[in-house]
Amino acid sequence: MTTTTFPYQQLFAFAESVFRAIGCPEEDATLATETLLSADLRGVDSHGVARLIGYVRLWEAGRINATPRVGVTYETPSTAVVDGDGGLGLVVGPRAMRVAMEKARQVGTGWVSVKNSNHFGIAGYHAMLPLAHDMIGVAMTNASPLVAPTHSLERLLGTNPIAVAVPADQQPDFVLDMATTTAANGKLEIAQRKQQPIPEGWAQDAAGAGSTDPNAVKNGGALLPLGGATGSHKGYGLGAVVDIFSAVLSGANYGPWVPPFVAFLQPAANPVGQGLGHFFGAMRVDAFRPAAEFKADMDNWITTFRAARATPGQRVLIPGDPERETAAIRLLDGIPLLDPVLRDLESLGQKFGVRL
Repeated sequence: MTTTTFPYQQLFAFAESVFRAIGCPEEDATLATETLLSADLRGVDSHGVARLIGYVRLWEAGRINATPRVGVTYETPSTAVVDGDGGLGLVVGPRAMRVAMEKARQVGTGWVSVKNSNHFGIAGYHAMLPLAHDMIGVAMTNASPLVAPTHSLERLLGTNPIAVAVPADQQPDFVLDMATTTAANGKLEIAQRKQQPIPEGWAQDAAGAGSTDPNAVKNGGALLPLGGATGSHKGYGLGAVVDIFSAVLSGANYGPWVPPFVAFLQPAANPVGQGLGHFFGAMRVDAFRPAAEFKADMDNWITTFRAARATPGQRVLIPGDPERETAAIRLLDGIPLLDPVLRDLESLGQKFGVRL
C-alpha cells in the first residue's frame, strides 16, 4: 500500500480548520490539533490524523460537544475531579493536566480524575506537559471495551494506556507510553488498512482461540492483555487499575459501559457514569529533592542503561527514544499517510470546504 508524505504544518493547518468547522473555538481547535498531531510526529500513526474523521463522526452523532465548559466539580489542595462536559478529549485532557500542574506548584503534587470526556489521543502527550516545569507527569485513560480479561470470552476493558514522563538534564527525557494490551487497537487498524496478518498474541477470536486475523476483534473476538499466554494477568491487572483510577474514581463510565469511539456503535443504554474517564498526575521534583540533583542522576541512569551491552544487531533503548527519533525525522521530512487515511481526509476536506 502506498503512502503520501505531507509537511507537519500542512496537516496542522488542515486539521485545525476541520476542528473549527465543527464549531471548536480557535484556542480549542489549535490545542486539539497539537494534541492530535503529536501522535503522527512520534510515529503513533493510529492515533493521529487517521482518527480525525472518527472525531467528526462522533460530533455529527451528537456525542462530542465542540464548545465544552470544562470545570472542576470537586477538589482538595492536591486532588480534583474535572468534568469535561462531553468535549474533545484532545482539549479536556490538557486542561485537566494543567489543573494537576497548578496543584503541584502549590503543594508538591497534583492528581486529577476526569469524567464526561472522549478519546484523548496519545497518553504520552499529556504526560509530557509537566516536563518543562521540572515535574514528573502521569497520564492514563480508559477506552472502548475491546479487551478480554484473562480467561474471559467477554470484552470488559479498553487498551487503557499508561504514560509516565520524567525530566532529565543533558539527556533526553524518559517517556514511557504503553497500552496495557499486547498491542493497541490502532495497530490492528493499521494492519486492516494494509491487509496484513497480525502477530500471535495480539488477539483472540470469538471462541477464545488465538488469531492472526486483523479483523478478529471486529468479528466478535478480543484484544489480549499484556503478558501473553503465561502473564496476561499482569496486563489485565494494569488495565483494571487504569479503569478504576480514570473512571470509578471520577464518576465516568467503566468496564463494558465505556462508550465506543466509533460513531456507528451506540453507547450502552444503561450507563454507570458520564463519558470516558482519564487520570492525570503531576509531581514537582523539588518536592522530593533538588531538581538539579535529581536530573543529574537521571542523566546517569539513562546513560548507564543506554550503554548496556546489547544482543548482536540491537541496542538498548530508553523509553521515548524511538518516538523522539521519529519526531525529529518527520519534522524535517514530513508525515507519511496511508492511502485510506488520505481518502478520509480528502472526504473531510470536501465536506467542510477545507483544502488539504
